[in-house]
Amino acid sequence: MGNQEKLLDYLKRATTDLRAARRRIAEIEHRDREPIAIVAMACRYPGGVDSPEGLWRLVDEGVDAVSEFPADRGWDTEGIYDPEPGKPGKTAAREGGFLYDAGEFDAELFGISPREAAETDPQQRLLLEVSWEVIERAGIDPLSLKGSPTGVFAGLMYHDYAKGSNGGSIVSGRVAYTLGLEGPAVTVDTACSSSLVALHMAIHALRSGDCTLALAGGVTVMSTPEMFVYFSEQRGLALDGRCKSFGAGADGVGCSEGAGVLLLERLSEARRNGHPVLAVVRGSALNQDGASNGLSSPNGPAQQRVIRAALANAGLSPADVDAVEAHGTGTTLGDPIEAQALLATYGQDRDEPLWLGSIKSNMGHAQAASGVAGIMKVVLAMRHGVLPRTLHAENPSPQVDWEAGNVRLLTEPRAWPVGGRPRRAAVSSFGISGTNAHVIVEEAPRAEDEEPEERRELPVVPIVVSARTPEALDAQIRRITQPAPGQSDLDRAFSAATGRAALEHRAVLVGSERIVDVADDGRVAFLFTGQGSQRLGMGRE
Repeated sequence: MGNQEKLLDYLKRATTDLRAARRRIAEIEHRDREPIAIVAMACRYPGGVDSPEGLWRLVDEGVDAVSEFPADRGWDTEGIYDPEPGKPGKTAAREGGFLYDAGEFDAELFGISPREAAETDPQQRLLLEVSWEVIERAGIDPLSLKGSPTGVFAGLMYHDYAKGSNGGSIVSGRVAYTLGLEGPAVTVDTACSSSLVALHMAIHALRSGDCTLALAGGVTVMSTPEMFVYFSEQRGLALDGRCKSFGAGADGVGCSEGAGVLLLERLSEARRNGHPVLAVVRGSALNQDGASNGLSSPNGPAQQRVIRAALANAGLSPADVDAVEAHGTGTTLGDPIEAQALLATYGQDRDEPLWLGSIKSNMGHAQAASGVAGIMKVVLAMRHGVLPRTLHAENPSPQVDWEAGNVRLLTEPRAWPVGGRPRRAAVSSFGISGTNAHVIVEEAPRAEDEEPEERRELPVVPIVVSARTPEALDAQIRRITQPAPGQSDLDRAFSAATGRAALEHRAVLVGSERIVDVADDGRVAFLFTGQGSQRLGMGRE
């Protein structure tokens, strides 16, 4: 072979290698930037919210879910109350956003004894239940994930349950242990930004291949009233327990509780596996305040930096985002700083205003579970095409120069129509730790081969229900007979048959389009047990 032929052969091989290298680089870049699908959501929040559908009703109807202190936690409500802020050991408010059923728990479902259940931090119990639910809502049997590389990323900031195990690491570890999940299990405590930090970590774990599915969210239950006392002593507690986010009447934070979990998957994998895609996360970023005016004082320049970093991570400009679900705690210090950061970033060089709101105005500050509540709110708003109003903000704060940029407060609900690009919203969380998080969410893209589904209604659809105990079975039946708006019997029957665990006590509900009241409308249910089958007293034959 002559020198010319050798050179030509070398150039061919070099060109082939170069093309392969470019392809690998493109694949890595795509993997690192691939949107992360939110395939399911589940939650518990004040106001009796026990599902995403309930959360939407709360914000869509403008419900104020703040109420009196719980009576079943042994709090000396009268002894610690003093209407004058700043008194040592006293709270100037006696209302907040509470999970009044936080003590309830289906222990047998998870194989936990009554004694162990009583010693287990309610935050662990809540996260277990909500994690189970979010998996089922994706159409996946939770028991089928045993041995899978599924990750658990949980935000948590309270360790005040005195009866037994309350270590923070156990919160994520118990979920992984109970379901047999073998991906990373991480508990995050950056205070109020914990659930968004957990989400950010889950996104990176999915993109790096550390896990194929990820549970991400946060939980907060206040076993003691110490946070009310702390904020009152600092004169940072709203006297009526309500967050008046960006409103003229803002006088402090209102504390609340909650639990929220997202089930996440890389978009390509979600499509391949046939899982629902509710929305996608386009970008996220974290940073720290660093040396500022104080450890717990918000830092405006740091907030601007984290916003710009999230936009860069998403490959978007500020004008590409329609709305921001703000941290918005209603403090006289924090809200003006946050608003100024939004005006300086999102508020410049845009034709349409950026719409600003906060779910904290409905239910208070759910702390380690607050950021994930904001994510759920914007996902639901995209799917319903409405931006809900922010309560207690009819008059915007005079401490904010609203003319400094094109940012407008959602004092009334606004239609959010489909435009020439996907609808997008950003969610902020700023921890008292100084750790800031910003996440950009985009409506679910339609797959290229996706066609509108042709539905055929059936005259009778059997809906299979199962549970560990008869009591839990009754609760499942009550929930199924109150379907979400737009959900047909066929939807519920398919999900129940293919995406839920088959447990010992089982029932089959037989009905047509809608089951309103099993006892009154003549439909029949059967209970199947190991001893055979028997007819339940649930309607006429």
